[in-house]
Order: sequence, then structure tokens, then C-alpha cells
Amino acid sequence: MTQKNIMCFGDSLTWGWIPVREGAPTMRYPADIRWTGVLQRSLGQEYVVIEEGLSARTTNLEDPTDPRLDGSAYLPPALASHLPLDLVIIMLGTNDTKAYFQRTAFEISAGMSKLVGQVLTSAGSVGTTYPAPQVLIMAPPPLKTMPHAYFQSLFSSGHEKTAALGQLYGHLANFMKVHFLNAGDIISTDGVDGIHFTEQNNLDLGKAVTKKVKEIFN
Repeated sequence: MTQKNIMCFGDSLTWGWIPVREGAPTMRYPADIRWTGVLQRSLGQEYVVIEEGLSARTTNLEDPTDPRLDGSAYLPPALASHLPLDLVIIMLGTNDTKAYFQRTAFEISAGMSKLVGQVLTSAGSVGTTYPAPQVLIMAPPPLKTMPHAYFQSLFSSGHEKTAALGQLYGHLANFMKVHFLNAGDIISTDGVDGIHFTEQNNLDLGKAVTKKVKEIFN
């Protein structure tokens, strides 16, 4: 049996951040609760799900508060590290809406396009003959009202921008001939902090991604 390898590349929504009313600090959902864990369990032994989630990660922006968060700087070595890969699922964009970036929703979709391009041109990485994996762009669900004043200020224009990402990412996926799933069509952001997922969100999203993955490979 040849296993299919799937890398899930994202931010705290993929890492498994447990929402708390005060915003932070927090902890991580157990592996079987995270949507990636639900995906692994639902797909079974024919698939290997690789988690690459980092809280506060952006698409292709250098965050002045933390040099580790530029997704486009980390994705190429991550791809090479996990070869061979059959599918890369990318769910990013929420952190690009932070107030100090002053980025439009379209500019965020352009950041996503860079990541997709990095995956599609990754064939033969580091002396191998492996082909480039397929790509599934996943739009995160829109932000909700945040009870903590700092988070609300940090994402002051994030509500409208995250609401626009579903359509923009869909257009991008069509343009770049890759797969697409709008998480906002499946779940809402129900975590108490207005940003992150509940256990039920993770369960529902994991099941939806499972269905999409099976469609891609079947």
C-alpha cells in the first residue's frame, strides 16, 4: 500500500490554539482534537497527515514583532524536509489582517499566491526526482467580535478582510488551477476569543477536509 502524504501548512488555527477570553496565554488542543488529527483519523492508514502550524504565521510578511512568522520563508525548506508529498493544504491569511500591516484583502490573496507558486515549483527539490504536490487553498473563516480590547485593536480591520478572503482565494485557486475549500462555508469562528476554533469547529472542519481530500485523490 502506497501512502499519500499530506502537509497542512497554517497558523494557530492549524497548530490547535485553545481560545481563552483574555486572549493569551493558552495551550494546544490534543492531537486527536485538532482538525488535522480529525483528518488523519478519518482518512485512515492510507494517508499520512503532517502538521506544519505556527501561531501568528503570515503568508509572506515579515512581522516586526517576531522574525519567525513569514510563511514564504519557511515553506520551501518545509516542503523539502517532508518529501515526498502528494498534497499541501494551506490555510493562512488571518494574521495578515493585523492593523500594523495595513494590507488589503487582495494583497493578502497575492501573498497566498506566492505560497502556492512555491509548492507548484518544488519538483526535484534537494536532489530528488519527486514531482511537485497538488495544492489545496483553504480560506479561514471570518473573524468575530473579540472580547479583549487588545485583540480587537490588533485586528481592527480584520473582520471585513477575512470575510473577503473566501471569494478572493476562490478566484485565485481557479486562476492557478489548484483546489479550493472555503472553511467559512463549513464553520464559523466560535472560539470565545473571536479568532480561534472550538473543539466542535475542529471536528466539523476535519470532516469537511476529509471529504475534499478524498475527492481530490479519487
